[in-house]
Amino acid sequence: MTDKRFALLIDSDNVSYKYISVILDELSKYGTTTYKRIYGDWTDTKASRWKGKLLEHSIVPIQQFANTTGKNATDSAMIIDAMDILYSNQVDGFCLVSSDSDFTRLASRLRESGMTVIGMGEGKTPLSFRSSCTIFTNLEVLLEEEEKTEENAGETEGAEATEDKGNGGPGGSRQIISAIIGMISDNEDKGKESSLGEIGNRLLNKYPDFDVRNFGYSSLSRFLEDSGVFDLKRVENTIILSVKSDDKTKGEIIKYIKAEVAKHGKKGIGINQLSNEIHSRFKNFRVKQYGYSQLSKFVQSMDGVEVYETDQRQKMARKCNK
Repeated sequence: MTDKRFALLIDSDNVSYKYISVILDELSKYGTTTYKRIYGDWTDTKASRWKGKLLEHSIVPIQQFANTTGKNATDSAMIIDAMDILYSNQVDGFCLVSSDSDFTRLASRLRESGMTVIGMGEGKTPLSFRSSCTIFTNLEVLLEEEEKTEENAGETEGAEATEDKGNGGPGGSRQIISAIIGMISDNEDKGKESSLGEIGNRLLNKYPDFDVRNFGYSSLSRFLEDSGVFDLKRVENTIILSVKSDDKTKGEIIKYIKAEVAKHGKKGIGINQLSNEIHSRFKNFRVKQYGYSQLSKFVQSMDGVEVYETDQRQKMARKCNK
């Protein structure tokens, strides 16, 4: 990944506040966000939910009064700012967040000037705006993916919370390791290798207060080596990261899971409980190491085990004859 600089411009009139985390996470994959601005009428009660997110994510609110009823007053302010930023020659690309077709011409104009334009909006976004962007991402899909990731994280939370308590940085070392595994998985899906420099940049984009010294290390490479989760390989002047895949350990984990499932009889064992048991036995276990986004899917792939939901929608694992 190159260190591209992006200007993030958000149309608050046409995008919900609930997407802000996935917007910033997705943009961190492409480079550094140097401008973060959001446009709207902040005297309007409709913008109240956005207000709580602005300070948290260091987003600058741009006031635009709705002088005409029924007219989206943020459009002109956002377009003028975009052109001012373009002519400043301070960025390599723009991220335009809106579900409004009014930004179609702006996206096209920015691309004509050699800018990378990442569009983000809801499923209702017109095709004209989608097509005018270099890349367009559906926010509802991103939010769904995040919720699935959080569900998987919830399966391991009980085992990790105690170990992370008191660690420096955003959420503790295990959260950082999980984030890195996700970044490596993203690159693998795109057929790319993950360099140490890229991962370091993406961590800072995702967690601006991240500092490896908070965990007692002077370098990111030593922190990753000591985690026991990653392989580091030097290729010329670049360090390439990959997640360790130990077939012997995988076999031991599968054997352990099957034994735990069998021990709980016909009803089986809850996936959350099973997750806690696995992490208690295998401290460095990460389901993404084995190509799965959720523990339940990893368990479902095993011969003689099935995953089902109870009437209370609790995921369980039990023996079967498959």
